[in-house]
Amino acid sequence: MIEIKKSILKDLFPLREKGKYRRKYDFGLVLVIGGGEFYTGSPALSAMAAFQAGCDMTIVFSPKRAADIVASFSPDLAAFPLEGDHLEEKHLPTLLAQTEAAKAVSRGNVAVVIGGGAGRSEETQKTIFDYLSQIDIPAVIDASAIHAIGERPEMIKGKPFLITPHTFEFFVLTKREIYQLSYEEKVKAVQEEAARLETTIFLKEKPDIISDGKEVALNRSGSPYMSVGGTGDVLAGVCGALLSRGISPFLAAQAAAYINGRAGEKAAEKFKEGLLATSVISEIASVLHE
Repeated sequence: MIEIKKSILKDLFPLREKGKYRRKYDFGLVLVIGGGEFYTGSPALSAMAAFQAGCDMTIVFSPKRAADIVASFSPDLAAFPLEGDHLEEKHLPTLLAQTEAAKAVSRGNVAVVIGGGAGRSEETQKTIFDYLSQIDIPAVIDASAIHAIGERPEMIKGKPFLITPHTFEFFVLTKREIYQLSYEEKVKAVQEEAARLETTIFLKEKPDIISDGKEVALNRSGSPYMSVGGTGDVLAGVCGALLSRGISPFLAAQAAAYINGRAGEKAAEKFKEGLLATSVISEIASVLHE
């Protein structure tokens, strides 16, 4: 069993050689798909976290109201507005075409973060499922997207996906109730389900449990002040940034767990009960080379 330490970051974030030319997208492009009429901040948090975790570019795809609000948060954020108040089947051709375009322009250095704030309407869930069934690039499946694949999770087998459930979403995904199990039993359940679904599962626990079905890694970084809304969106964005660099889902999950947790620790030292998801984002860069 792997105990995640800060040393995991050393090889993933080497200092960039001075004088060596780098092109945009060498360090990744992250597509964030989510948001809706009510949860407008979720995709913005993921995109901002991905930037702070070192990716070169993020593009947010959200229903128009959410996209307009996201674009107003920061000039760093690019937001593509989709007509309507929630993700719909009519958006699927656009999302697939934009994904292929992103794959081409980034020279394959691309990943998707999907689900945050998207909602659980039947049409939105179907759109997310259909999108995931047709892509072959790395993806972080979070929040509403976990519900979207819950009835037919076998669809994801063999795809380079990373699923980030809490205990209830783990039940939605696997139909296994683990909330009251011992920690050791939770570890076993995560490993078994990752093996069954041929994917990587990141169970948000204390410590976090990550498995690709073969190995298990535990992350102990984090703070009890991180219970505030939005920290899961931050984690998803960090995961997406690492996947877009070509890092495997299992290793990306380990590094993201440490980064997010350690950034939360640093933010909690300053703010305690006043900690916000944006407080965690502001500490990510300081974690990468501390």
